[in-house]
Amino acid sequence: MTPILSQAGRDLDAAVREFIARTGADHARYAAGRTLSPAEAREVAEKVRAPWRAGGPKMRASDDRMIRTAQGPLRVRIHDPDPRPGKPVLVYIHGGGWILFSLETHDRVMREYAARAGVVVVGVDYDRSPEAKFPRALNQCVAAIEWVAAGGVGPAADPARIAVGGDSVGGNMSLAAAVKLRDEGRPDVISALLLNYGAFDVDLDPQDVARYGGDGYMLLAEEMPVYWNAYLARPEDAQNPLAVPARAELAGLPPVFLTIPECDVLAGQSHTLAARLRAEKVAAQAQVYAGASHSFLEAVSISDLAARALQDGARWLGETLSHTQAAAR
Repeated sequence: MTPILSQAGRDLDAAVREFIARTGADHARYAAGRTLSPAEAREVAEKVRAPWRAGGPKMRASDDRMIRTAQGPLRVRIHDPDPRPGKPVLVYIHGGGWILFSLETHDRVMREYAARAGVVVVGVDYDRSPEAKFPRALNQCVAAIEWVAAGGVGPAADPARIAVGGDSVGGNMSLAAAVKLRDEGRPDVISALLLNYGAFDVDLDPQDVARYGGDGYMLLAEEMPVYWNAYLARPEDAQNPLAVPARAELAGLPPVFLTIPECDVLAGQSHTLAARLRAEKVAAQAQVYAGASHSFLEAVSISDLAARALQDGARWLGETLSHTQAAAR
């Protein structure tokens, strides 16, 4: 029998609630009450997420490549949905608290965006924490973006039309990458940012914690300090805008789409970011999904709400990157 979550989760969409229940039950089964090392936690997470990456759109071509970076070799995964040359690119940075998840866990999400938006998706296999500390993973993501911008994907991709996006901590590093490139005098490398339920600040909104930070909503408030401590190399990094982009100046960034699940302990961070972006005259569209939780996009195989959110983001990508193409002519 699928376990029923606490009363706290009753405001969730039914399919999202099922997703949380099933992943929670599988995690309990595979973890078996053990205290897990990071490597063991990753192994369990891969097993738990395996059913959710299956199925979905088929690509014209999918392949992994090793690229050279200043941090050493880096694996990227390229999903090309159709034979058209010169398609826009979405560089996708997966979430997982910097500790968990992978190109495999997020493979379906990446293929969904590729098919729905008609873009080449390049997933980044960054090094995870606590073995890799800030700024290693961020620098790897920036290196992957630079590789795409230099024409590394080949004729299928238009290196002048690059969006960068991700979920949870992938949203953090997507925003931080744009800030870093802007501060280095290269604001035009990234044309759009797709930020799905991002972790932008070390501080949580107390109201979000009270309402959505406990059992039943996928991401627990008590998990976030664990993830931040794994990522940050030293306490003062919590003031570094490239580690904690809530501290960053936002003027001069590209257009932004924020996917905000209503029932997420991080939701307030996206709302705050959207307001700050607009105050700086950055085009920002924030879309709230009632009944959605953290990680809900991964439930697309059973959730119409997840499918709608993916389609909304894909539509926005298509419109925004087509404007970039028109402006370049």
